[in-house]
Amino acid sequence: MASVFPRWSNTAFRIAIAAVLLGGAAAVAAPMIYVRTDWNTGRNRPVQQPVQFDHRHHVQDDAIDCRFCHSTVERAGTAGMPSTTLCMGCHSQIWNQSPKLEVVRNSFYSNTPIAWNRVTDVPDFVYFNHAIHVNKGVGCVTCHGRVDQMPDVRKVSPMTMGWCLDCHRAPERHLRPPSAVVDMEWDAGPDAERIGRQVARELGVRRLVHCSACHR
Repeated sequence: MASVFPRWSNTAFRIAIAAVLLGGAAAVAAPMIYVRTDWNTGRNRPVQQPVQFDHRHHVQDDAIDCRFCHSTVERAGTAGMPSTTLCMGCHSQIWNQSPKLEVVRNSFYSNTPIAWNRVTDVPDFVYFNHAIHVNKGVGCVTCHGRVDQMPDVRKVSPMTMGWCLDCHRAPERHLRPPSAVVDMEWDAGPDAERIGRQVARELGVRRLVHCSACHR
């Protein structure tokens, strides 16, 4: 008696089943992988600004403290951006005719803030407070990287939920004395974890991993 289906149909059926199973797995895994890629998170992508502000010059050459420009980082949820008046405090005397600073001068004389482009951001449904992190010994470089070495600031941390939780589960590995929070070159060396545990005890750092810590 002749077969109803040709012999190759068994192989084709197996391939079809495998394709469906693999396709289903890929449909679930692909979005989970994509949201963690640099393409989606924007990591290591220099952000162009309306003014060519070089942190290397201002931090390394002029030794300007992070808090001089980001003045609310120790007492507010946001780090703050410098007003044009602050910029002109120096640049009314230094490079006061430079074409590169035309945007700054126009902003100052028109009393219109400069529209800086955000580099690092978290979703609106996430609560983040700079002051609590800085005052508990989390250094600027921990999240923002070596900004003092960047001609154009770029995002170096993915800012994903998993990345945040890695720190919240074991904050001791990322803590430093408050006096070293803005020190880009601070390195505890082999004593990092011991120092972190000591800072955690002194400042009362807790391992906050419950949902309401970040989602309020």
